[in-house]
Amino acid sequence: MGAKQQGADATNGRWLTIPRTLSFVLNGNDILLMKRAGNRHVFPNQYNGLGGHIERFEDPAASAMREIYEESGLAAHTLRLRSIHNIDAGADTGIMLFVYTAISDSREFSRQSAEGRLEWVSRSRISELDLVEDLPQLLPRILDMGADEPPLHAHASYDATDRVVLRFRDGG
Repeated sequence: MGAKQQGADATNGRWLTIPRTLSFVLNGNDILLMKRAGNRHVFPNQYNGLGGHIERFEDPAASAMREIYEESGLAAHTLRLRSIHNIDAGADTGIMLFVYTAISDSREFSRQSAEGRLEWVSRSRISELDLVEDLPQLLPRILDMGADEPPLHAHASYDATDRVVLRFRDGG
C-alpha cells in the first residue's frame, strides 16, 4: 500500500485530533508531577504529569520518553501505555492523548522546564493538590493497574457548566 492509499487527505467533514502524550513517572511510592507555571496558557498553576505534542517523526512511546527527558532530565524506563483518551473540548479539532507510566531510579532533575516546577509527590498527598481536572478520576485507576493490564479507553468532553465529563469504555 502506498502513502496515498492511507487516506490521510480525506479530512473534509472528519473529526481531527492533535496527538499528545502525558506521562506519570514513578519512584517508589512517589509520582513526579509538574505544577504548571502561572503564565502558561494550558492548566496554569495546576499539577499535571509530563508531556506534550507528538512530533511528526515520532510514535507515541518515543514522544513520551522525549518529553520526560526534556522536562526533567530523567532517564525513565519501563514505559507502559495506561490509557488512550479522545478529548472533545468543543473546538473543531480535538486531542488524542496517550497516557503512560514510567519508572525512574533517580529523583534528581538535571533539567527544569520553563513550563513549571517539578515535584515528587507521595501518592497519599495527591488529593491535597490542585490537579488538572480529570486527574482525580484518572490517576487512581492507572496507578492501581497491574503491569500487564491493557490500556484504558476514555472519552472526555465538557458539560454545560464547563466541567469535564470523563467516560471510560468499561462505564466507570
